[in-house]
Amino acid sequence: MSLLRAVFFLVCLASPTVTRADGVKLTSVKMELTDDGYQLNADFDLQLASSLLETIRKGVPLYFTVDFEIKRGRWYWLDDVAARASRERRVSYAPLTEQYRLNTAGISQNLASAEDVQRVLSRIRSWTIADRGKFKPGEKYEAAIRFRLDTAQLPKPFQLNTFGSREWNLSSDWHRWTVTIGKDGGVLP
Repeated sequence: MSLLRAVFFLVCLASPTVTRADGVKLTSVKMELTDDGYQLNADFDLQLASSLLETIRKGVPLYFTVDFEIKRGRWYWLDDVAARASRERRVSYAPLTEQYRLNTAGISQNLASAEDVQRVLSRIRSWTIADRGKFKPGEKYEAAIRFRLDTAQLPKPFQLNTFGSREWNLSSDWHRWTVTIGKDGGVLP
């Protein structure tokens, strides 16, 4: 019987288990061609745990990252990465004004409540991910996006607390979809 337990224990150790928080899921994504280039709009269903919000209120900023990449498949070699972008968002708290502060690409925004933080964090609007003419007309590409809490930017004592904690492993899976570029360079539905 102890041999069976040992085998079960080894199987559990060997099998990769991914701990995901129940708090992030992509609900919609759209890529379009504008005068500024190819832009991305995305919505996530985001639920921040109360411990994360309490950490922010105690003066520790949290960094959230949205990663995007688009590849063109090639049969003769590795896929060609046509574009890759990351957008970092920093959330902090100002106790004097009792407001949260969201910083995205050098632009700060004051928010009154934790609900406002979740609402604004969950929306990506007009994010330019590539210049006009970046993609070949008539080609198909595979796009992918994910949202995650960047625990590597936390102070070292907090990084130790993140191991094995569902609340601190806040990340969505990569969501992949096919993008077809039209003859005029626009994104086909």
